[in-house]
Amino acid sequence: MTRILVFSGSARADSFNKRLARMAAASVQQQGGEATFVDLRDYPMPLYDGDLEQASGVPEHARRMKALLAEHQGLIVASPEYNGFITPLLKNTLDWLSRPDGEESGLALFQGRVACVVSASPGGFGGMRSLALARQLLVNLGVTVLPDQLAVPRASQAFDETGGFVEDGNRQRLDQLCARLVETVDRLHRG
Repeated sequence: MTRILVFSGSARADSFNKRLARMAAASVQQQGGEATFVDLRDYPMPLYDGDLEQASGVPEHARRMKALLAEHQGLIVASPEYNGFITPLLKNTLDWLSRPDGEESGLALFQGRVACVVSASPGGFGGMRSLALARQLLVNLGVTVLPDQLAVPRASQAFDETGGFVEDGNRQRLDQLCARLVETVDRLHRG
């Protein structure tokens, strides 16, 4: 079965992007894939520092995340936008995941993975600037990122009290994106 790892670049408990990531995980399940939602708050890692890495190696939480990523063929990253950029949490997580560990190349973990990026923002652009940067970072790591993406503007009004979308159009776009990801990963890994 196609396995998709889903996480948000926000640690905030009531993050719009965590809501979006959880909805994406549910959509992957509906599209016939298997989704694993991960809260990065459960995988705290120190700020990447080459001296720390040399002295202590890759942190245990980074190793756990690496093992989890190795079990999945695809990724959905919900990328919040902080001052027009991706979050430090997202960048730091990907920096640690891409580090070599013993004989294992950090970048080999990302090879053959397919991803899509989504974002929700209180602003009018829906996090579009962070999506471009998240896409660039994932591509630099060797991930194939689908051209489709979802940006949800005015997020404080886009979600209802149950965590779902107020507008059905957002739900349809998310479902289409998740279906495309599951289908693409399935085709690539079947042959």
